[in-house]
Amino acid sequence: MADSLFLPLAAKSSNAHSSLFFRNCPSPSRLLPPKSSLLLHGGEKKISVLALSLYSRVSLPHRAALIRALDSDVPHPLHKGSVNFKNRKSYVEWDSLTAKFTGAANLPFLLLQLPQIILNTRNLMAGNKTALLAVPWLGMFTALLGNLSLLSYFAKKRETEAVVVQTLGVISTFVVISQLAIGEAMPLPQYVATSVVVAAGLILNFLNYYGMLNLTIWKFWEDFTTVGGLSVLPQIMWSTFVPNIPNSILPGSIAFVVAVASITLSHSGKLSEKGPKFIGAISGWTATLLFMWMPVSQMWTNFLNPDNIKGLSAISMLLAMLGNGLLIPRALFIRDLMWFTGSLWATLFYGYGNIVCMYLLETISREFFLAATVGLIAWIGMALWRDAAVYGYNSPLRSLKELVFGS
Repeated sequence: MADSLFLPLAAKSSNAHSSLFFRNCPSPSRLLPPKSSLLLHGGEKKISVLALSLYSRVSLPHRAALIRALDSDVPHPLHKGSVNFKNRKSYVEWDSLTAKFTGAANLPFLLLQLPQIILNTRNLMAGNKTALLAVPWLGMFTALLGNLSLLSYFAKKRETEAVVVQTLGVISTFVVISQLAIGEAMPLPQYVATSVVVAAGLILNFLNYYGMLNLTIWKFWEDFTTVGGLSVLPQIMWSTFVPNIPNSILPGSIAFVVAVASITLSHSGKLSEKGPKFIGAISGWTATLLFMWMPVSQMWTNFLNPDNIKGLSAISMLLAMLGNGLLIPRALFIRDLMWFTGSLWATLFYGYGNIVCMYLLETISREFFLAATVGLIAWIGMALWRDAAVYGYNSPLRSLKELVFGS
């Protein structure tokens, strides 16, 4: 499924987050200012409370608190308490490893997209433009919008590896869309508009990531992705069940009106205190829910037409499971509920879920199924156990409790 290659989705964290301060830092003490720069008060030589409080946040690892749905647009996760000093080294090591896992997810996601790009190239070179009609441009555009929304989410969090994953998703999906436009499988005006959105999205996210973007411009971009995501999500959900239900653009139209009205009320200050936070969280969550819906759509198709499962590639489903599975430890470690939910869902219901369907319909071997099952259970179990260990907990259930309810 070319329009569901980058399911991460779901997403995450931080410019003041300890993971970024400790990444590539051999010693946390390097983050402290020189002794000469600490303010002293009179003969008592007491370190300034301001200086100490400023640097103490980054000198020791901290327990990550939940990034609630309403706080998903906060630039970094909140932290409460501190990790057991004895576990500090393992905490820093696991922080670094989870970041590397996220970076490594680029490989399976890239391998998942390349076959479609290569196939489209061959068809274009052979003059077989009709073959490109098999790839729905609207589905690709939907995936692209999801990637852009999540790119903005992770860029605001300064979660570098996740930014790279989503950027790769945007670029590779846009390559496919460009091929469709060349093959006349996508209308030119829509392609031009898409190109403008992609170029603007990449530039704005790059500038925002490095703190070079005007806040007003960034807010406008966030409003755009919010309206787009909220409008597309219900429409895609409705379209999944067509022709069992009437074909209609009503769900998307209603969602569009609601989104525009909500943003207008938010800017006019007519919402409650939590209103703007809720609006700010919509973009990331709608993108996550959009990617989460893709496995549902695929399984519904499998249910209606079991023979279609034979057209799925077991390797592609395995790559989808691997790519999203690699994101789970990081999302759990930084307590990002949205990212964890999307990644776990995609791993279980898109990658592994389709592998189960293929096994039940006897299109893959028993050995392949068992290997995928054992590997998945072992990986998730390791992530839960290791996370609990670095935080000094006796049970992984406490990590999950913090993830869902906060510390």
